[in-house]
Amino acid sequence: MADHNPENAPQTEAVLDWHDGDMPYSRAFDDHFYCRSDGRLECGHVFLAGNELPARWQRKAPFRIAELGFGTGLNLCETWRQWRGTAPEGASLHFTSFERFPMARADIARALAHWPEIEHERTILTEKWPDAPAGHVEIDLAPGVHLTLVCGAALESLGNETMPFDAWFLDGFAPARNPDMWSAELMAAVFRLTVPGGRFGTYAAAGFVRRNLAAAGFTVERRPGFAGKREMLCGERPAA
Repeated sequence: MADHNPENAPQTEAVLDWHDGDMPYSRAFDDHFYCRSDGRLECGHVFLAGNELPARWQRKAPFRIAELGFGTGLNLCETWRQWRGTAPEGASLHFTSFERFPMARADIARALAHWPEIEHERTILTEKWPDAPAGHVEIDLAPGVHLTLVCGAALESLGNETMPFDAWFLDGFAPARNPDMWSAELMAAVFRLTVPGGRFGTYAAAGFVRRNLAAAGFTVERRPGFAGKREMLCGERPAA
């Protein structure tokens, strides 16, 4: 999990510890970046399935995914891996991630090396990752696959966006440790930037998160969480 958003925080990149060799841990939020059992499989269960992907990207029109919290880039890499195997010929994917404290290239490479399944994606991402990410970072990963990394506080960054997205990965740190990333104001901004019929997925299931998403206008569904977690949330912006 990832967008790291305590206001007035002086640092501009993630400050990490490492657990179990290659598991990054945020000192600022006292939390791991993803599920300790298998973050890649968690991505598939929560973010891809929660957004009804890959089924919804079976189209020629560009498909736009937004993410709150880039972290290690694991969600990007697993999404891109599945896209490579399932997207129709000529389709395009634009993945936009909002991140307060971008990781250094070496830390991304170290974390993602845990999964040989995404070695192709990890290699390209780390080769193209800037030395000091700031502002809007635009990276062409492959023909028809583009990453935009928006560095800064999430609420301010979303306020500057105008084009809505087809799917949202809500992947901030745990609500109890990072409540600003799940606020009513931020969920309203996510709703504004979701196309009618667009969806979101999140591992979070806290009551105030569910209520804020519903108050923003989403229909919210509870599903079984990953790896024995009781619940996760997903849902849709009504088409009409």
